This record gives sequence, structure tokens and C-alpha cells, in this order.
Amino acid sequence: MLDVIVIGGSYAGMAAALQLARARRKVLVIDAGQRRNRFARHSHGFLGQDGVDPARIWAEARSQLEAYPTIRWVEGSASGLTGQRDDFRVVLDSGEAFSGRRILLATGVADQLPDIAGINERWGQSVFHCPYCHGYELDQGRIGVIATGPMSMHQAQLLPEWGEVTFLTNTALTLDPDQRDDLHARGVTIEETPVARITGEADVELHDGRVLSFDGLFTATRTIPASPLAEAAGCALIGTPIGSQIMTSEAKETSIPGIFACGDVARAPHSVSLAVGDGAWAGAQLHRSLVWPEG
Repeated sequence: MLDVIVIGGSYAGMAAALQLARARRKVLVIDAGQRRNRFARHSHGFLGQDGVDPARIWAEARSQLEAYPTIRWVEGSASGLTGQRDDFRVVLDSGEAFSGRRILLATGVADQLPDIAGINERWGQSVFHCPYCHGYELDQGRIGVIATGPMSMHQAQLLPEWGEVTFLTNTALTLDPDQRDDLHARGVTIEETPVARITGEADVELHDGRVLSFDGLFTATRTIPASPLAEAAGCALIGTPIGSQIMTSEAKETSIPGIFACGDVARAPHSVSLAVGDGAWAGAQLHRSLVWPEG
């Protein structure tokens, strides 16, 4: 019987596992190998790791974590989660099963991109969602914001801090006069012709044949939990302005006693720094739930 089974071996899951390992608890980390930022060349805004390849950050963190004797790492996807507090069972796609007293869901989220030809291939390379992560490197250049809904207005208002912005509404929303005035006051160009496809590095071909060239593109994705495990286990989900996530208490426990959640799947907004902090807090709270089970 393990103390904690961590489902998700990215930044939040590892940060939680580290706290538990340092408390000498028996922890299993199940990793499906699908880090959300696996498409990005560099990670930015993460103190001490600014500009580093995220794959390198992850590999070094895993190596440090596995140096603790009470940590076990398994590569695979969890397909089943049953049981109750102090007696959970997790089954992998391979059929292998594990038992644990607590569960931590750190499975991350999946980004739902707009249905535009060429955008998926450029995700994390020249198409982004977070200006704090990628805006500086555009060097005050030309930025296109492709609308997906109301949250895109927020992006268009914020991104002039990082460059010269064109807001491509792409039939995703209709701007009212006050919104237009606000964007014009910020120096934002409004383009209402629908987007046909993305080409080149960050070129936007419009339906009327015009091509607008940018140094980078931003779009507000919708996010959903990357794994169906939480919902299948009965954990409550909540809506956010950018999608859905697992509902948790301040101690990171879900609506199911003994199942905790952290990282992008359990908080918004999202970044590596925030995921690590959330994971560290979740790990400490998990440990406390083992020390004071009635607390």
C-alpha cells in the first residue's frame, strides 16, 4: 500500500512528489509523457530556469526526484481509478494496478485550438496563449491576436505591452462601440475579415486573399482536463473563463475525500511557475492529511 499515487509526471506532480519524498512517504508517480509545454523550445518566466528547454527542466527535475528512495516512477497512462480514502486502486492501460491511501491528480489540461488550417503545427512555436511566457521574445514586433471568444478581448487589450497588435476577430465575437474605442485608444488595429489559414512562420492568410505577416500570434484556447479520470471517479468540475477544471478546496482536495488535484487541471491561470507552486502546496497538504487523517 503506497501513501500517495501521483497521476501526472509533469511540473505540478513532481513538485508535490518532492514534498512527500522529503517526508519519507512512499510515492508512485505515473507519467504518460504528455507535458503541456512539450511543443515549446524554451520556458520563460520560471525563476532560475528562464530560457531553458522545458524538456531539460523536466528531465533534471525527474532525476533529482528519483534520487529519493521512497519514490517510484512508472511510465504509462492511468485508465481506471476506484476505491475510497485509504484504499484506492489505480489501473494502467497495461493492466498493471497499484493501491494507495491518497490520490493526486496532476494530469494537466488539453488545449482546444480554433479550427484554422496551420495553427496546430505552429502551437508553442509561433502561436501562443501566454504573453508573460512568450511576449518578450517578439521584441516589440508585430503581434496578431486571433479571437476565439470573449476572453480574446482581454488578450487584445493586454498585448500592446509587447508589440504592435492587430486583433483578428475571425467572426468569433462582435465588438461594441465601447470596445472598439478602447482598442483604438491602445493602438490596436481591428481586422474583421475571417482567417483562412496560417502559413510561413506566423503569416495569416485572410479569406479575401490578403496575407498579414506577424512576428508571433496569440489565441485564447479553451482548456479541458487532459484525462477523464477525475470525472469518472466522481470529482466535481467547475467552469472558468478559459474552460473547465477540477474543483478543489484550499487544501487541494477534490469533492471526493482522499483525492487531491493540482496544477493546470485544478487552477487558473496557467504557467510552469504557478503549477510548481500549486504542486508544492498540494504535496504538503497531502502529507498533513496522512499525519492528521481526521483533520
